[in-house]
This record gives sequence, structure tokens and C-alpha cells, in this order.
Amino acid sequence: MFQLLDGKNTAIEIKNQIANEVRGYTQRGLRAPHLAAILVGDDGASQTYVANKEKSSHEVGFTSSVYRYSAGISEQQLLETIDFLNKDDEVDGFIVQLPLPKGINEQHVINAISPAKDVDGFTPINLGNMVLGEECFVPATPKGICTLLTQYNIETCGQHCVVVGRSNIVGTPVANLLSRKGTDCTVTMCHSRTKNLAELTRQADILVVAIGKPEFITADMVKEGAVVIDVGIHRIEDASRKSGYRLLGDVKHSEVDERCSWVTPVPGGVGPLTIVSLLQNTLQSYKRTMGL
Repeated sequence: MFQLLDGKNTAIEIKNQIANEVRGYTQRGLRAPHLAAILVGDDGASQTYVANKEKSSHEVGFTSSVYRYSAGISEQQLLETIDFLNKDDEVDGFIVQLPLPKGINEQHVINAISPAKDVDGFTPINLGNMVLGEECFVPATPKGICTLLTQYNIETCGQHCVVVGRSNIVGTPVANLLSRKGTDCTVTMCHSRTKNLAELTRQADILVVAIGKPEFITADMVKEGAVVIDVGIHRIEDASRKSGYRLLGDVKHSEVDERCSWVTPVPGGVGPLTIVSLLQNTLQSYKRTMGL
């Protein structure tokens, strides 16, 4: 019988710890930490994520700001907003919600963010420092995955971890983190062009799936007793639901879960820990700025 890696409850515990720490600072007369977000366009998933970020920020006593723009904004206008936030001493960290509309170069935008405020951990300096094991902002989703494994005391030392997906946001950084001394996984990174993919995923003691395809991983691709981390989240139209959609992951949970020892649900798995990681990174920036 599989057990759930419950990101929702884990996130609540960590948010309570953050809220207590922030309360201590504000009671001393210090300003609250400030997390901002830039949201471009009307992508439903992005809007939901930013709304959850706002809600979580308020729950822990942070100041939260959202800069909303239409999909028609120019890259130059976006860069001007980033420059403004980089220079604002009252903002400890900010994110630019991805994906951005066509016509805007995402890497140009990411590179414009000050590494000192890059709480998503996407800039080359933060990613480079992460690879070197230096102080940095660890990308939020990989950090959340590692937090879940730690919170549930999942054995990682010497375990074979297979990561499916190679993005700079999840796959590449999480592969690095899991192979690092102290976590000590042996990591294989796979992607959409990997030959004999199912043969490799069946070898995984820990399977991290971030390939961006709904229900891509099926039962025949998972070893009995594996720990499965499903990073994917997809809105699928469903007229029978009040919301008009249902959420699916990159794993076909209806047939995979029974093969697992531990598995993340979708929703309620990695997602809440991604937001908590953003809060932790913002608090880290705030404490550095305030000399705490």
C-alpha cells in the first residue's frame, strides 16, 4: 500500500515556522519581508499560481505585490519593471511568472533580474553557485522536492534516482541537488529523446517526473516499491466538474500509485512546497538585507 508525500500539510508546517519568525521581526519594529511577482498575460495556471503565492505571503506576514500586464507588453517595458524592482530597497525578492508570451525572450528577462532578488533561483549566477555548492537561491521546485524527501525521511544515500525532464527550472537543478554530497543519490537524467526510456525508469528507486506531458508515466515504467515525485500539473477540460477542468500530473496515478511505496499527489504534492520554497528564499534575502 502506497503512502502519500503530502506537500500540503508539509507546507502548512513550514509556513507556521516562517510566520513565527516574521512575527518576531515585526514585533521589534522591523518591516515585513516583501515578495513581488510580475504576471504577463492571462494564462489560467499562471494566474492560479500567483494567486496562491499572494495568499501564502499574507499567511506568513509578508508584504506581497503583483505587477499585472497584458500579453501585448513589450520586452523593453518588462525589462523596465524588472529594473525598478531591482532598485527598490523595500522589495526583498521577486519572480517573473513563466511562461511569457511569444515575442519576449525569457532568458533575456531572467538575466535582467538581480541575483540578490532572484528568489526563483533562475539566473545564471544562482544556478552556477548551486552547482558549485556555494550560497545561492536554490530553484523553488527542486528545493521543494528535496524538502519533501527530507520531511518524510526518504532514504536517498546510494539510491538510484531517475529524473525525467531536463529543463533549467526543474530537471537539471534537481538532478544536481540529488547527486550532491549529503543526499548522495546516483542520478540518471532522461528526456523525450532518451532511448529505452521505460527500461531506465524501471530502474529508479526514486523517480522524479517533470517532462510536461499529462499521464506520461504509466505502470509498466515504474519499479515496484519506487518513490515517485510527480512535478507535472495540467488543466484538462472536464464539463462534469464545477470548475470546468480537472488537474492531471505527468504520472498516470490511477495505475502507477499502487506500485509505489511513496508518491506525491496532484494537486497537493510538489506545488505547495514550490511556493514555500519561494517564501524561504525571500526570508533568506530579507535577513541578509536587514543584517539579521
